[in-house]
Amino acid sequence: MTQQSRIRTLDLIRGIAVLGILAINIASYAGPDSGLQTPNLPHPGSAADQWAFAFKLVFFEGKMRGLFAMLFGASMLLYLDRREATGRDGDWLQLRRLFWLGLFGLAHFILFWDGDILFLYACVGVGALLLRNAAPLAMAIVALAAFTLWHVLGMVSWWPSIMREMAVLTGTASPVELQIHREIMAGIVAEDRADSAANLAGFGAAVRTRLSEQIEHPLMIVAYNWAEALGYMLIGMALQRSGFFAGHWPAARLRLLGFGATGLGLAATLAFAVWAHPRGYPVLTMQLAQSYAMVFPHLLMVTGYAALLVMAAPHLLATRLGQRLEAAGKCAFTNYLGSTVLMTAIFSGWGLGLFGQFGTAKQVWFVLLGWAVMLIWSQPWLARYQQGPLEWLWRCLTEWQVKPLRRKPTPP
Repeated sequence: MTQQSRIRTLDLIRGIAVLGILAINIASYAGPDSGLQTPNLPHPGSAADQWAFAFKLVFFEGKMRGLFAMLFGASMLLYLDRREATGRDGDWLQLRRLFWLGLFGLAHFILFWDGDILFLYACVGVGALLLRNAAPLAMAIVALAAFTLWHVLGMVSWWPSIMREMAVLTGTASPVELQIHREIMAGIVAEDRADSAANLAGFGAAVRTRLSEQIEHPLMIVAYNWAEALGYMLIGMALQRSGFFAGHWPAARLRLLGFGATGLGLAATLAFAVWAHPRGYPVLTMQLAQSYAMVFPHLLMVTGYAALLVMAAPHLLATRLGQRLEAAGKCAFTNYLGSTVLMTAIFSGWGLGLFGQFGTAKQVWFVLLGWAVMLIWSQPWLARYQQGPLEWLWRCLTEWQVKPLRRKPTPP
């Protein structure tokens, strides 16, 4: 596989990941953040909401952000190798690149949305950069160690709350346990109300709320998610270094990873969904599962998805849909931030003010709208310009010079 097709494979997978991330983030754009954990808050969901949530839980939750972080690690290593091949200091340029990414993330948080991951990637990317010269096996070992540490500590910290919630659901809770659980749920309801008020406020009021009441939020996201992000980045770097995205792996190994890892992860995720669905997706248990307990099923499915997409890439890239997904991946930075602008314009108070009016099932229509926009605009833009608009700005800031954006006309 050539260098160009290797890049195309990365862009294709990145395009699928950035579309898939919207399928999860829509719950936070359209309603209070508790909607990320359960379809039954802030209001009980319909049967359609329950099934739509189950579908997202099984196929998207944890998998798309994992793919995105994995590709970030692979792309970071690719960027370093390219710059050093031209005799430039790749480490210094990458640090500047991460610095500007962090500022983009903070602007994203302050101006639009409290669910930004760019600041997280910028901070964790510095740590991943320290291991850039390690062997792929060493990267994978550190990644698995981070996943395991994160998983164990999270499970230990959350386990009393989960046991208390199970006792409440089964009617075996003591009066003290009932009181504690009621206070926790009251706190979640209060947070939902505050989230709704902030999102339905005007643009200036929402910005002031994030600056005055949520200013620590980006650092909290780093504190609670660094191990997951670092693990996936290192796995992406290891796969990139091993020739995975370049098509250098034997077909039999790709098939084993693709079907084996996806199948194992899917079986575990389905088992959990079958347990959680009739119980109404209890919110504390869902927080534990999404953040910690499902770490390894997510990891299996992320790596399995990546292998399946590497196998499918030559065929997908020959289709119109595949080429549009590739273009969406080339403009993933713009598409990620553009999705926030589009969705907050629909749901926030400074836009159409539709926040909190749509359950999980009806949110699917807005996901399809976002997908359509990303797939429609990216390819025509790249036919005229070399990069997405924010990709170009990021590059100019990193290299501290204005780079050409428009493509040179093709000679007749």
